Amino acid sequence: MNRNASLTAKPLICVAAIAACALLLGAVQATGHEVTVNISVSTAGLDPSQPAGARALYVRLQKAARIACTHGMRVDLKPAASFSGCYERSLGTAVGSARQQQLSLVYLETHSPRDAATYGIEVPVRVAAQ
Repeated sequence: MNRNASLTAKPLICVAAIAACALLLGAVQATGHEVTVNISVSTAGLDPSQPAGARALYVRLQKAARIACTHGMRVDLKPAASFSGCYERSLGTAVGSARQQQLSLVYLETHSPRDAATYGIEVPVRVAAQ
């Protein structure tokens, strides 16, 4: 009887050992890897060419940047080393890639034209003159 018990215990021990090694190996391999998190932001129900729509879209972009720079909607993702740097870069890049004048104006309410230029955000001439 002891013989059968030891035969069934060996595979369980091997599986446990393999699982432990796989977990440790995964942790070692994960260090040093940078992960790019892309979050799609919907413009459904918004008109970004209008001030109200641009403000609503900006709030959605802020939320997506916050998520991307913290947990990224993944359990195994560590937050960025510098949240503020990641957040500003994510938000600025998103606003710049949208190429919407009203959205750029909303961004410029809390950021300088120099910040905007860093991320390729077009600054309207009337704002740049101020």
